[in-house]
Amino acid sequence: MKTTDLALKIRKHVVRMTHLGKSSHVGSILSMTDIIAVLYGRILNIRPLEPRWIDRDRFILSKGHAGAGIYAVLAETGFFPVDELKTHYANGSRLSGHVSHKGIPGVEISTGSLGHGLPIGTGMALAAKLDDAQHRVFVVLSDGECDEGSNWEAILFAAHHKLSNLIAIIDYNKIQSLAPVAETLALEPFADKWRAFGWDVAEVDGHDHEALAQILDHKPALNAKPFCVIAHTTKGKGISFMENSVLWHYRTAQGEEYVNAMRELGEEVADA
Repeated sequence: MKTTDLALKIRKHVVRMTHLGKSSHVGSILSMTDIIAVLYGRILNIRPLEPRWIDRDRFILSKGHAGAGIYAVLAETGFFPVDELKTHYANGSRLSGHVSHKGIPGVEISTGSLGHGLPIGTGMALAAKLDDAQHRVFVVLSDGECDEGSNWEAILFAAHHKLSNLIAIIDYNKIQSLAPVAETLALEPFADKWRAFGWDVAEVDGHDHEALAQILDHKPALNAKPFCVIAHTTKGKGISFMENSVLWHYRTAQGEEYVNAMRELGEEVADA
């Protein structure tokens, strides 16, 4: 499947899932959709039928509130049945709002309390290096999450230990929960800060699949630096009235909003 087709499927799923479960964070999911489509469609060395394969690349969604997107891509790539996605956020469902590893193949760790994913990924990368293992560790973070001091401790630690098997990807949509990132706690000069902390850094259009694939096809080098990819994205990407709007961090599409959102994705649905 082309990664662009996979991304469209993910977008349809997450708009439907958040609609049915009346859950939030659809804007945050849509901004990272192309990133995870490229990762799961072209980059990650994984086996859906053998999710605990010892040599698999590890993926951590540090911005765990966007978990519906991970459930969608895991289902579409064969980790569990697509039909289960309709249970997202329902009472008794294993598909919780923030991503959970409990009973869900393909999820390495539960996340949602921000600032934890990169420290965990750093530990995984160090363990792999000590074991002479060849797998890589990918962590997707939100931009607002980079307000957390625990991330900067991990950034220092990873550079000190030359964890070239660690790839941090920032979903830089420039809007966090209640306001623009620049107004909440400015990150710029963002790339320079990562470089000053000892990382290699690349910036990319986070919706350009070919550019993402070229950059994310990262081969660790002995004693080299960890790698940060700053992906410039649009919050709510793919739904015109959600794009660049802080409203859709917590809002869920109902009624005509849902109908119109699905129509923009090429699918007609009954009024709901």
